[in-house]
Amino acid sequence: MRTQNEPLTDAELDRLGDFLEGCKGGKAMNLEELDGFFAALIAGPEAVMPSEYNRELFGGETPGFSSLDEAKEILGLLTRHWNTIAGTLLKAEPYVPLLLEDENGVAHGNDWARGFMRGMHMRHDGWAELVNDEEHGGCLIPMLMLCHEHDEDPKTRPDPITPEKRKQVIAGMAAGLLRAYKYFREQRQTYAGSASVRHSSESHRSTPKVGRNDLCPCGSGKKYKKCCGGATVN
Repeated sequence: MRTQNEPLTDAELDRLGDFLEGCKGGKAMNLEELDGFFAALIAGPEAVMPSEYNRELFGGETPGFSSLDEAKEILGLLTRHWNTIAGTLLKAEPYVPLLLEDENGVAHGNDWARGFMRGMHMRHDGWAELVNDEEHGGCLIPMLMLCHEHDEDPKTRPDPITPEKRKQVIAGMAAGLLRAYKYFREQRQTYAGSASVRHSSESHRSTPKVGRNDLCPCGSGKKYKKCCGGATVN
C-alpha cells in the first residue's frame, strides 16, 4: 500500500493516462492537461473541491468506472498526484511540468498550458488580480504563450517558438507556477493578518458600555459613577 503523499510511478502514470484516454465521450483531459490543471488549482487564489473540479477534469461526463475497486484506484492516483504537486510547491521548490512527448520525442507543452488556463478559469476573478498585476503578472506569460501558440487568430499567437526557445518557455512555466503559488499564499497571509487585527478591534469596540449607575466592573461593589467612572487623571 502506498501512502497518499508518494509520487506516482511511471506505470501508475501510464495507468491513469490510459484511463483518462478511455473515458466515454472522449472529453476527459489527457495526463499532461491534467497536470497543468491541478497545478493551477493548487497555486490559485482559493481552494477548489474535487466535487467541483472533477466535472471539468472528466469533460462534464461521469467517469464510468467499471467497479468500485477501479473508482478507488483512479481516485487514489489522482489524489496522490495532486499531493505531489502541492507538496513540491509547499517546499518552495519548482514543480517540473509533466509533459507528453510526440513521436519524435519532443515535448511541446501546449496541453499543459491549456490545462493550466482551464484551472485559472475556475477561479477567474481571483486570477485576474495576478494577470493585471504589473509587477508579478509576467509569471504567467509562458503559460499564455504555449496556450495560444496555435490559435486561429494570428493576433493572439506569439512569435514562432524555436526548439531552444520552447525549452526556455517550459522552464519559465515551472518558475512562473512557483511565483504564482507564492503570490497567492502571501495574499492569503496578508488578508488573514488584517482580518485578525480587524476582528480584535471590532471585539474591543463591541464590549458593552458600563452605565454610570451600574455596578463597577472592578468588583468594588460601588456604582460605576462613584468608583472608576468618577476617577480623574491629574
